[in-house]
Amino acid sequence: MTPCLFSISYAGFWGQSVLQMADFIPHAATLGYESVMIAGKRPHLSPLDAAEQIEPLKAALSAAKIRCDVIGAYTNLAQPSGIGCEVPQIEFQIAYVESLARIAAQLGTKIIRIFGAYEIDGQDPQTQWNRCVSAIREMCDRAAAHGVTIAIQNHHDVGLHTEALLEMLADIDRPNCKLGFDAWSPALRGEKLYEAAKLAAPHTVITTNADYIKVPRHRYRPELVNYERQEVDWVRAVPFGTGFIDYEAFFNGFKDGGFDGIATFEMCSPLRGGGSMANLDACAATYLNWMKARHLIA
Repeated sequence: MTPCLFSISYAGFWGQSVLQMADFIPHAATLGYESVMIAGKRPHLSPLDAAEQIEPLKAALSAAKIRCDVIGAYTNLAQPSGIGCEVPQIEFQIAYVESLARIAAQLGTKIIRIFGAYEIDGQDPQTQWNRCVSAIREMCDRAAAHGVTIAIQNHHDVGLHTEALLEMLADIDRPNCKLGFDAWSPALRGEKLYEAAKLAAPHTVITTNADYIKVPRHRYRPELVNYERQEVDWVRAVPFGTGFIDYEAFFNGFKDGGFDGIATFEMCSPLRGGGSMANLDACAATYLNWMKARHLIA
């Protein structure tokens, strides 16, 4: 597999230290990564700023002897049916992904990661499903002109379960539509990771990895002089290999299913140990060491 570091880890959205793109690329190479995934939004690679960024980015990648294999698009293919329904949300996002595909072609990047849609209460599932399928088909057709593959990450509600995601992939029916399949979501929802990964592996071009613990939540009930267990746990990011996700089973399923694509590490939520550069770098190094120890990367 190809080890890759996601720039979102150093974007500052969760209070962590920030690296601009010119600094992130050589930093990733220094940490031992041979590839980067760049966030397709500010402060990193927004289409609004790309005209000024492309040549410096190409120069930085060349100087660091590292590739940008993936651009991460941020999409939610939901269309409000009440207030705001007149805004062409889906068209905006198709144009956004097409813009990223043009950028990708200039950088030698072959994959754009997208998300599906969060469900909207009151809209029937079939309508939301059809909207996702139609939008992703058009994204794929427009990206194909630039030699780019669209990878759907199993993150948003519509088509979330592995079997549902494969059903959606079949409905989209585009050769340049693949999966960005992660362990985080199926682990939280109780899917069997080995089976899920093996099923998804033939269709997967990228996996994005992070580890978490579940923190139980309770609320005090003074009338009972007791605590009430809250149904949903708080989930907190921790160094790779120290959380509840069974990555041994996940990667065994991937290997048995034939996956040999891009394995990306990300820090995309508040992290145990804080957001200092030292902690971010230590966690990025821990991921590489974990993967090397299991002969998943060279």
